[in-house]
Amino acid sequence: MERSVYIASLEGTTGKSAVALGVLHQLARHAGRVAVFRPIVQVGATWLGGRDHLLELLLAQDAVDQEYADCIGASYAQVHADPDAALELIVQRYRAVAAQADAVLVVGSDYSDVCAPTEFSYNAKIAANLGAPMLLVVNGHERRPHELRALADVTVAELTANHATLLGLIAIRVALDQGERVIAALDGLGVPAFALPEEPVLSQPVVRDLVAPIGGRLLSGDPQLLTEEVTGLLVAAMTMPRVLDHVFDGAAVVIAGDRSEVILGVLMANASGTCPPISAVVVNGDVELPAQIRELIDCLGFTLPIIETRLDTQTTSTRLTAVRGRLTKDAPRKIDTALALFEKYVDGQALVDQLARARSTALTPLMFEHRLVDRAVADRKHIVLPEGDDERILRAADVLLRRGVADLTLLGDRDAISRRAESLGVDVSAAHVVHPEHSELIEQFAAEYHRLRQHRGVELEQAREQVRDGSYFGTMMVQLGLADGMVSGAVHTTAHTVRPALEVVKTVPDVSIVSSVFFMCLQNQVLVYGDCAVNPDPTAEQLADIAISSAATAVAFGLEPRVAMLSYSTGSSGTGTDVEKVSKATSIVRERAPRLPVEGPIQYDAAIDAAVARTKLPDSPVAGRATVFVFPDLNTGNNTYKAVQRSANAVAVGPVLQGLRKPVNDLSRGSTVRDIVNTVAITAIQAQQNGRLG
Repeated sequence: MERSVYIASLEGTTGKSAVALGVLHQLARHAGRVAVFRPIVQVGATWLGGRDHLLELLLAQDAVDQEYADCIGASYAQVHADPDAALELIVQRYRAVAAQADAVLVVGSDYSDVCAPTEFSYNAKIAANLGAPMLLVVNGHERRPHELRALADVTVAELTANHATLLGLIAIRVALDQGERVIAALDGLGVPAFALPEEPVLSQPVVRDLVAPIGGRLLSGDPQLLTEEVTGLLVAAMTMPRVLDHVFDGAAVVIAGDRSEVILGVLMANASGTCPPISAVVVNGDVELPAQIRELIDCLGFTLPIIETRLDTQTTSTRLTAVRGRLTKDAPRKIDTALALFEKYVDGQALVDQLARARSTALTPLMFEHRLVDRAVADRKHIVLPEGDDERILRAADVLLRRGVADLTLLGDRDAISRRAESLGVDVSAAHVVHPEHSELIEQFAAEYHRLRQHRGVELEQAREQVRDGSYFGTMMVQLGLADGMVSGAVHTTAHTVRPALEVVKTVPDVSIVSSVFFMCLQNQVLVYGDCAVNPDPTAEQLADIAISSAATAVAFGLEPRVAMLSYSTGSSGTGTDVEKVSKATSIVRERAPRLPVEGPIQYDAAIDAAVARTKLPDSPVAGRATVFVFPDLNTGNNTYKAVQRSANAVAVGPVLQGLRKPVNDLSRGSTVRDIVNTVAITAIQAQQNGRLG
């Protein structure tokens, strides 16, 4: 996985642009391909030319080779309209960037839109879903060390609440004599902390920044001088000698257009070097400069930028006073200053070393779903969908084909499917379409089904009729290698999906029962629940099969299995036939899979909560850390998964069938398009596992 770091602050105008620039150059020293990403940008700001200035600054660095449009997650408008949909879009676009890079610099939002108290929380949530540890930037301007520590404590608590990981802290704009005290105050948070002193150049605007806010234009002067810093504003509403007495280094001097003598005097004084050098002259008002004055300015060859605006003096000065300095790609002195400041006060190697250690352990639902899709895309398999004319299946097929998750066969009438897809506005033209009742495969499938089921009295003609059913036809495709897996159940019952698989595909060796699991995606982790969909009351031997199969499923999907055999009692605290069943099943699991961490009987709270586990089973390697939860019966499992799904706002992915020789998975009849996409991806990954085992 790529190295990534998420830079964020609690407020706007913090100065995180300088930090982002410094971190980018550090990453460039340690990684081959560095990418940048902005999760949220303000789109269409006319005074920015409709583009994000920080993103343009980072893209202008030699280490980065990306297109602007590829580096953006979502706009503020999209976040306001639907935060969850925007988050999914951000994660999707980030992963596209990360796939092409060895390191990714992510820079959080700027609080430049409607500022809400939840904006930092949303940034923390993004960081958690990207798996990117956060480098927090805090503004030290006019703040004392203990105030910065209080701010950091509040922020770290918010990060923890959103399951994000803290990488380090950088206090910026700190008083020069307060650096060591600030670092000492931030000590104790377990991460590196640094303090960057106030550097006036970085907070000063450049001449170019003055033009757009006043609707101005460059009347004359050297365009290259537009990158000079403006240290302040001087309104020249006085006589010429008094103006010269008040000129200061780097000032932008505002002069009314009807004060020609003051304009010429200021320009000549600046050119002569007899007074402090200024950055620009702003000529304002409805009165245009006389032609003679314009000619004189041109003849004398003044290089100082002269900006013209039609605004009155008060409006001009008010708008210019509000202009704040930005670190942009067109400010080379600022860039050099920012890099030098970062190099001097930040231990870049320590930050990179911390990045290597500060891996986020959170696994959010979005992360899990995207990993499913990524794994399926990496080794594309062929999945058959028997319910080819269902609206949700067609919408999911459109997504699956566009994202390259799997090759698909849709079962049904080709013309009916085409008409239905067209009416829904989806494209499934890349899918194979087969009509089970009229396929040339009928005889081959009938012969094979007859061979497999003749011991049950199935005649060839019965077999021929049976395989025309969509579920049986799809199952025969899987059985004979014409498809790698099947997903059904959006319309059909579970029995209609599972029965053909039990009759034809059958179970793997040493597994006596087909069972199911749900991947329960909580806010920061994914758990495996089994069996919550198939077996009403498994025996101890079957329960052991379910546990071992569930652990194998967890491993197949990148989860470390620690199995909790659930009961209404923990250890030897309770008795009864139900407890004895679980106790016996646990013993069978230990005998058959001695290296598999398993605990049982155990109650749910002792399995999931470390504090409870310390009281009830203090020496257990599973208690308080379980990842695979095996329920004693269907009643308990089905109700528990639904309770957790609703009360904890968890995403339940499944049911995923396990124990079959080839993957066949059942959908709920209430499945959403997203559920179908996830299930197809899971089925494809199961097919990949089968291919490797085979």
